[in-house]
Amino acid sequence: MSVSIAAQPPLSGVKPGATSQLRMGFIVAWFFCLLFYFIQYAVRSAPSVMLPELTATLGLTTLGVSSLLGLYYYTYSTFAIVAGASLDRWGAKYTIPFGVFALAIGIAMFGLGISWAAHVGRLLQGAGAAFAFVGAVYLAAHGFPAKYLATAVGFTQCVGMLGGSAGQFAVAPLVHGPISWQQFWLYTGVITLVVGVLMLIQTPRREEAKAQGAVWTMFAPYKTVLSNPQSYLCGLCAGLLFLPTTVGGMIFGVSFLRQGWHLGYSEAVNRASMVPLGWVIGAPLLGYIADHFGRRKPVLFAGVVVMLASALAILYLPSNTAPPYLLGFLLGFGSGAAMIPYSIIKEVNPDNVKGSATGAINFLVFVMSAFAAPFYGWLLQRLSGGAPLTLPVFQQGGAGLIIGVVIALVLAWFIRETGWAAKRA
Repeated sequence: MSVSIAAQPPLSGVKPGATSQLRMGFIVAWFFCLLFYFIQYAVRSAPSVMLPELTATLGLTTLGVSSLLGLYYYTYSTFAIVAGASLDRWGAKYTIPFGVFALAIGIAMFGLGISWAAHVGRLLQGAGAAFAFVGAVYLAAHGFPAKYLATAVGFTQCVGMLGGSAGQFAVAPLVHGPISWQQFWLYTGVITLVVGVLMLIQTPRREEAKAQGAVWTMFAPYKTVLSNPQSYLCGLCAGLLFLPTTVGGMIFGVSFLRQGWHLGYSEAVNRASMVPLGWVIGAPLLGYIADHFGRRKPVLFAGVVVMLASALAILYLPSNTAPPYLLGFLLGFGSGAAMIPYSIIKEVNPDNVKGSATGAINFLVFVMSAFAAPFYGWLLQRLSGGAPLTLPVFQQGGAGLIIGVVIALVLAWFIRETGWAAKRA
């Protein structure tokens, strides 16, 4: 994501009397982009409720399925940088629909039930999905007054995590009831295609400043960001805090609850969906608290501690230790603190590269997820010796995710405090 949201660029080439109408056009386009963001999060988490079907139909092992699903993060992390730079250079009219169409094709290919098509489809899903959040921020920056922009961006993130939750609790009864898992992907692909067409029609054309030089020069600000050690601390900290949700919860959460805790399928899906639901509340609330008190790091520490305690309880305490949906919710709520380094990295870098700083941290975060997903699947398969997964196997494998959270806590100690209260002091 490389679009700065610090200020709204002028609506050049627009008559003063048409400004309100144009802003409304951007707001309507932002609404359709929310649907785009919701869908991409739903298809990111949906495979977790159909792992047995994917294994049987595609002829893959546990490692094979985790590697397949992890492909999403390879292209997502790469195109996170491309998406923002493209919007800065060419605007939203065609850039965001390009991402929607790539996502739609990838979704449909995944549902063909053919191994090579599923792999290509997953790559396309990640590439297209990278345009969702950055596109929504771009449209919000042009459609809303500055005083409402942070609220619009926070609402965008909430919609995305709702999609992640719906990808589990809503998709599970669908693919084990009225439709097959393959039909789900094909129908969703068609719906996504319709959203892309609506965005193409609705998004206003805007006169952008013409970029000078070759295309690759639009990536020049990343040199400044990546030469700052604080950027790496923020990226690594956020990435390690994402892993228990992106890999542990959204890919293997249902399998853990079914094979480790021996819960019924519907109950396992409902409990796993609490993790992204916790994100929906935790991410904006923790961000608000950090803004209100003017301190980033204490809120980051508190979120990590909540996340660490809930993860330890899920893995190593009896399943009836806490109320059924509490621990998953707390895990997601605490991991919402992973969004705080997104604010810090923009504040520890110069004003003219704030957007590129966001793209850089998104790249680092999802590169880590891309490598962690297949590695975690390989680790579980190795620990089980090819036999069905059991609670001790998940406990041994989950120790790696716990260690990652502890490392994130240590890294957070060395991140610079950038809150307004610290600056005033």
